[in-house]
Amino acid sequence: MARKAAAGAGTIRKKTITRGGKEYTYWEARYTTGYDPGTGKQIQKTITGKTQREVSRKLKEATASLDAGTYIAPSKMTVGEWLDIWEKEYLLGVKPSTLYSYKAVIRNHLKPKLGAIKLEALSPHEIQTFYNELSQSLSAKTVKNIHGIFHKALQKAVLNGYIRFNPAANCELPQRIKKEIQPLDEAQIKEFLKAIKESPYEDLYIVTLFTGMREGEVCGLMWDCVDMKAGTMTINKQLQYIRSSKGRYRMVPTKNSKGRTITLPPFVLSVLRRVQKKQLENRLRYGECWEDSGFVFTDDLGQHLKPQNVYREYKRIVAAIGCPDARFHDLRHSYAVAAIRSGDDIKTVQENLGHATAAFTLDVYGHVTEQMKKESADRMEQFIKSVKA
Repeated sequence: MARKAAAGAGTIRKKTITRGGKEYTYWEARYTTGYDPGTGKQIQKTITGKTQREVSRKLKEATASLDAGTYIAPSKMTVGEWLDIWEKEYLLGVKPSTLYSYKAVIRNHLKPKLGAIKLEALSPHEIQTFYNELSQSLSAKTVKNIHGIFHKALQKAVLNGYIRFNPAANCELPQRIKKEIQPLDEAQIKEFLKAIKESPYEDLYIVTLFTGMREGEVCGLMWDCVDMKAGTMTINKQLQYIRSSKGRYRMVPTKNSKGRTITLPPFVLSVLRRVQKKQLENRLRYGECWEDSGFVFTDDLGQHLKPQNVYREYKRIVAAIGCPDARFHDLRHSYAVAAIRSGDDIKTVQENLGHATAAFTLDVYGHVTEQMKKESADRMEQFIKSVKA
């Protein structure tokens, strides 16, 4: 009885074929991965390459992994086919807005450029070239987001045994230029508070400015999250426009999916009481036409406000006070800077803003603490001069 060759044994040979009247020469290696349990026949795989050296290297890698028990058979699946599977089977639990952005990246960037490549053959160099090309037309942040999505999809392919390693793991990403935040200073805040007095969104702007809430959070604030007696407010969801849901608004978790409870200044509580009074007046005025939606900030009929309208009015106001470049998010920055300069510790500011870590808060607002240190040194210098006089 003939002795069967051990799994991993391989041979290399030079081959020449003719296609369209032209000869092509290449090298081929065949190796055994095991035996069919039904027929007992060898299961063989083929490796091809332009040079004997290339094929020899690939054969050694394959046979070494067979000996170590880590061998994964080459997959015929393409990158595009795997992305379709990943999107359909592994993104069921993500937020609707996140799912929409993932699908857009897959459709607009990943599949057109890399979709036809065999998943098993995808190389780090091809991915790096792809990122470099993206950097010519997209921001560093956008390229980083695309990388994050692609890396996650490929990592799942590794865990499923389709590829041996993640080819996107060690790619170099473009350096993101950190934009300097532009909070409103004290004089600008005074001008802003004067300018919003005639705005239908005055109360919303005030609450945003003095709590640091995000736009979606303040537009999605519900009365059941406000405790007037305790003087606190819980922020655990936000109003978001979901483009993939036929243009519908939905309440979704906050940015990091963690709720936070903040203690409100008495002035903000007085503004919320004013909002309550206005809603009661509108309920009596419009009767059955008034909707008890549960939202804190609503139109006259009780329906939630649309963030784009709130933003459009905000831009009109800041342009009128000479700050046309101010973003709505700068109200959040203004709150953070004012809180730090008023003496709040970084941990408290982090929790009130809903940042994941105090380190992140320091990274964003560290310049404020540096400025405070300088001011402290200046005050100490004045004290030293007074006692030495």
